[in-house]
This record gives sequence, structure tokens and C-alpha cells, in this order.
Amino acid sequence: MTAAVLVRKLAYGEPGNSQRGTGGTPPGTADRRPLTRRLGPGPRRRFAALAGPALLLAAWCLASGTGLLDPRILSEPWTVVATASEQLASGKLQEHLGISAHRAALGLFFGIVLGVVLALTAGLSRIGEALVDGPVQIKRAIPSLALLPLLVLWFGIDETMKVLTITLGVFVPIYLQTHAGLRSIETKYVELAQTVRLSRLAFIKKVVLPGALPGFFLGLRFAVTGAWVSLVVVEQINSTSGIGYMMELARTYGQTNIIVLGLAVYGILGLLSDGAVQLLQRKALSWQRTMAG
Repeated sequence: MTAAVLVRKLAYGEPGNSQRGTGGTPPGTADRRPLTRRLGPGPRRRFAALAGPALLLAAWCLASGTGLLDPRILSEPWTVVATASEQLASGKLQEHLGISAHRAALGLFFGIVLGVVLALTAGLSRIGEALVDGPVQIKRAIPSLALLPLLVLWFGIDETMKVLTITLGVFVPIYLQTHAGLRSIETKYVELAQTVRLSRLAFIKKVVLPGALPGFFLGLRFAVTGAWVSLVVVEQINSTSGIGYMMELARTYGQTNIIVLGLAVYGILGLLSDGAVQLLQRKALSWQRTMAG
């Protein structure tokens, strides 16, 4: 009996017959039968992420159609669709959506840049960590809504205040997750970089950035959601345009259908942006073997 056959017998619990493999397969050949029990989440299914929202929409339609849900509390889905058609035909929805998307994109961009710079500063230097981490944790404990009165006094109610509020809501998760990713890089890679005498720039490019990418993308998912949440807040306070302003104006006139339409737009934007981040994450981290992949 060869050593390879003996190892296979011990691993798969085969009987002591050296002439046959598992389930009657010849010795030395792999058993290609499917596993009787699959561990982990299984293969990725296309459009599987839409199952949850579709189920929620079906429950909404069922509750509205059977009268369990009062339309004065929450408008019917078909009423919201009709309202969306009217708003699209008049051009109002596109105008408000374009303004909101522009604000969110600017705040997200500046928040990502600020979060990454601060994370690298704190992650690559003990002095930088001592100077940066404390103030970031203080900001983390202060809600962005609590800063609005000061931001309005300092910058007024123009676009600067709105973009800055979104930036403050975005950079914290980017910093936290990227900093955690930097700190989780194994020391053996740092020692290897020292052994091969990598320069500081090459060390950041070949070791630091790839090691921090998983944490960065996790923070980016939180940041995208935070951008839309902050946008809702700033657009409902002293604003004259955007989806939030449209909802606030509808609240004044008791137009529940427009309010629900605004919520649906925010929800769809959040779902699409999170899906885009996940797609980018799978492409950028294709080398990483995890259960999620």
C-alpha cells in the first residue's frame, strides 16, 4: 500500500482494501462525486440581491391592495408610480435628482480623500495616530445633525454647507475601516519588505495599499449610505432644491405620494450605489479568496 493511498484512506475513512478507492474508484484517482453537504453560502446567483427588495415591494402591494394599509398613511405603489410619471413629464424629478446627486458626489469625493489621507497618516506613523485618531473619535461621537447650527452660522445655507455636512458624514467610516485594514496587515509582509529593501513609496504601493483595500471597501459601503443619509438632512433644512426639498414641500401640502416617491428615490439610489461598490470590490479584490466570493 503506497503512502498516497494510505493518506486517502485516513482522510476519507475508506476500508482497508488497497485495491479500491472511495466508492469503488481505483486507487490514485480523485473522487469526483459532489459533496453530500455544502458548507458556506454557495455560489453567487445573478440578480439574487433583488430578491429582498422585490419581496418588500410585493408585501407593500399586497397590503395596499387588500386595504390593510391606509393610503393616508402610506400611498399605494401604483399611486407612487403615477406620481413619478407626472414628475418626470414635468421635468421636476430630473432637476431635483441631478442637484441631489451632484451634492452627494462632491461630499463623497471629498470625504473619501480626507478619510484615506487621515487613515494613512495614522496607520503609518505612531505620531500621526496620536494626533489624528483622537479628534476623529470625537467627531465620530458627535452626530452631523448636531453640527448643522454651527455650519449654518459659519457657511450660511449655500452649497458649501451642504457638501461639507456630507463630507463630515462620509470620512469617518472611510478612516475607521481603512485604518483598521492598515493595522491588520501581518508583520511578515512588513519584514519581507524590509528584507528586500523596498523604498517607502514602494512599500506603500505594494504592501500597504493592497492590505488596506478590504477595509477601505467596507468603509466605502458605509460611506455611500452615510452620504445619502446626510443629504436627506441638509436638503430638508433651509434648502430650495433637491429631493429632500421636494419632500419637505410635499409635507407642507400633505402630499403623501410625493413624500413616498422621494423615499423610494433615496432607497433606489442607495441600493444601486451599494451594488456598484460591491461590484468594484469584487473586481479589485479578485485575488482574495473568501466565502463572499
